[in-house]
Amino acid sequence: MELTSVDGFVAFDLDCETSAGGTRLAPDVTSVEARLLARAMTYKLAVLGQRIGGAKAVLRGGAEERAAVVAKYCAEIRPLVASGSFLTASDLGTRTQDFASLPGYRADSIMHQEIDGELVDTVVTGLGVVAAADTALGGLAGRTFAVEGFGKVGGGVVRELARRGGRLVALSTIHGCVADESGLDVAALFELRAEHGDGCVLRLGRPVLPPGSLYEVAADVVVPGARTGVLHQGRAKTVRARVIAPAANVPYTAGGLRTLVARGIVPLADFVCGAGATIGYLAERAGEVTDAASTGALVDERVSRLTEASLEHPGGPFAGAGELAEAFLGTWCAPAELPDGPPLAPEPVGTPPAPEPMRTPPA
Repeated sequence: MELTSVDGFVAFDLDCETSAGGTRLAPDVTSVEARLLARAMTYKLAVLGQRIGGAKAVLRGGAEERAAVVAKYCAEIRPLVASGSFLTASDLGTRTQDFASLPGYRADSIMHQEIDGELVDTVVTGLGVVAAADTALGGLAGRTFAVEGFGKVGGGVVRELARRGGRLVALSTIHGCVADESGLDVAALFELRAEHGDGCVLRLGRPVLPPGSLYEVAADVVVPGARTGVLHQGRAKTVRARVIAPAANVPYTAGGLRTLVARGIVPLADFVCGAGATIGYLAERAGEVTDAASTGALVDERVSRLTEASLEHPGGPFAGAGELAEAFLGTWCAPAELPDGPPLAPEPVGTPPAPEPMRTPPA
């Protein structure tokens, strides 16, 4: 559905009574991205046993335009939300409070409470990613992580992996990648983020490599946290991690996924790893949780259980999670409506650009 009040789209993956998915704001989002992300939501909801179709809204704009763009968008979709046809919340580039004007928004929701300055919905998303990696590795004490992105979800991932005894050996933002095999100072990074945002990586006094260098760092786990298709075929050949635990949606291309599996790297499903907030909202709606602690415990248990089940598949956990979702979809979707597989991003067109020169941090 092309929006009329703002530049953007809402994609609905299935023709069904209720669809749900976040609202993303970025200057370069496309309708193709919206469709991929809507399919990812279909699979996320299906592995959780929900008869709800996936959806995703994408709005074109920058951070400085966010308030005005989202206000117009909320006014346009209000009838869809009021009827229960479309349920939405924050995603890349938007904030939970942006949707306060929509029917059903609850300021007192457990998911909207704060823990250490972060909303619960963000905290449990990061927790789910780390719980999936924990299950795949059989424990995180002493395990090494390379994390892409240090925003809402990336911060949650870093905080939770440190709590479980993991070691952050590389971190990238849009400004570049910093790495240290002995471990980066997580407390210092959070202090620098509070003052400099994504520029925190420039303030550690370390060499700053191009952002994509993160995938070439030796680590037990790499956490893709940016946009779709980051693990394309070319990059998958250079990955040095043992496990991929995505925080971002649709990180794999078909060629990238095949390459990872052929190399013996374990590609966890993005629609399981990133299910934390969805689990939390659904559980609160069903009265299954009473506070942030019980929400976190439930997310940990469900993501771990789904990851364990998906790891039993001979084709790997991505294929295993896809089968789990499709088995449930087959119980309520008409045969003609069934998706033709989990979402995979298209391979990038053309030759990758030359590597960026190394940058040095400011004095």
